[in-house]
Amino acid sequence: MESELELSHFSEDDIRRLYPTLRAMAGEKMAHERLGHTLQPTALVHEAWLRMRESENQTWRNTAHFCAAAAETMRRILIDRGRRRARKKHGGGLKQVPMQQLDLEEPEHKDSIVVIDEALKRLEEVDPQRARLVLLKYFGGMSNREIAHEMKVTERTVERYWAFARTWLYREIQSRL
Repeated sequence: MESELELSHFSEDDIRRLYPTLRAMAGEKMAHERLGHTLQPTALVHEAWLRMRESENQTWRNTAHFCAAAAETMRRILIDRGRRRARKKHGGGLKQVPMQQLDLEEPEHKDSIVVIDEALKRLEEVDPQRARLVLLKYFGGMSNREIAHEMKVTERTVERYWAFARTWLYREIQSRL
């Protein structure tokens, strides 16, 4: 990512240039999705771009800022899909079970993306700066250097914030499972 490139609006040519980066980000997000999902990384990138174009705020400071916004948009799309799947009219967490296993009850588990989102929202209430770092690093795929530049802190501070956020989120998620 070219974090020093100053752009106020992204054109279709800019998107074509950044497409491999966006596609890689989407692929990484999709790798953490449940098995059997139907959304493909290409569709996730396209849906994110459409949502971003419809948004009133279409100004990004630089490529890193744009990629962070795209990552956040992709995260929201996956969360929306996870919540939609959890609704009763969409199966509400029902699982297909072979006829031989009908007498076995499986424990109810939330979709992992929804559990992660709930934990991230709680972290945002406790520490908004560390929650933003998680968005940039985990969902945005940004390096510590890019995050430090974006958040205007040192790389060492990014490392400390990441260690804290990772531990906090792990404990929060484990308590919900």
